[in-house]
Amino acid sequence: MNNRALQYGLVAALCALAFLMLVPFIVTFTNSFMSQTEIAIDYGAIGPDAAQGVFANLKWIPDRVSLEQYKAILLEQPQYLRMFWNSAGLVLPIVLGQAAVSAMAAYAFAKLHFPGRDKLFLVYVVTMLMPFQVTLVPNYIALDKLGLLNCAAAIILPGIFSAFGVFLLRQFLSHVPRAYIEAAKIDGAGQAFIFARIVVPLAMPGIAALFMLAFVDNWNMVEQPLLFLQDPLKQPLSLFLSRIVDGQQGVAFSAGVLYMAPMLFVFLNGEKELIQGIQLSGMKG
Repeated sequence: MNNRALQYGLVAALCALAFLMLVPFIVTFTNSFMSQTEIAIDYGAIGPDAAQGVFANLKWIPDRVSLEQYKAILLEQPQYLRMFWNSAGLVLPIVLGQAAVSAMAAYAFAKLHFPGRDKLFLVYVVTMLMPFQVTLVPNYIALDKLGLLNCAAAIILPGIFSAFGVFLLRQFLSHVPRAYIEAAKIDGAGQAFIFARIVVPLAMPGIAALFMLAFVDNWNMVEQPLLFLQDPLKQPLSLFLSRIVDGQQGVAFSAGVLYMAPMLFVFLNGEKELIQGIQLSGMKG
């Protein structure tokens, strides 16, 4: 009886914790259907001009359902859609390039033998321990020397070469039986054929997991475009949202909902592959 009560209590506590974590998403979604006037009344105190000691009136349900916010952000502010496509134009090449480069490097580390392999992989692991902010200045200097500042390549090229992607897929490929590769070699297959026709299909759960994790990570990037892209017309949507409270409270919630939509779509349609890929890689959450 005590064990059952403990289990019920633990489940209730976890449900309460999960609800608390969902509160920002619920409030953002429901408040996105507020009218501009209602937002100005309830959230007018948000921002640098707010009076000291004044708090916003947090509301769960709007007084009147309205699509004014979505109309304003989609039709009256073309800057939002432009920066949305800027984000897509930066993130998709990074994710696709990262998956390709990481898969090839991971195959080399997991299944090929060459001098210094383990030591080189240790260097990859060490780079993962450093905050990415440490590399911002060296990257800035290198991109400046190459003349790539204020270009999409300044974001895409450093993003493609990810140590985390190599680590994740290397752990995954370590569990692929070597017998498959040896059998292909006996049949006369080369390394390119083995990688493309045997390794990649077997590694698809890991690649799918990497795709989703890399998508979310790069969709939310702020520091890199803020430093490497001085032209506001080339900056991604994440920078627009970071400035949206400053005088644009009327579309803050609808912009947040639309910003989260691609990430929710990716996770909801790839949840199974994400869990499977991380489990088979041997990583712990």
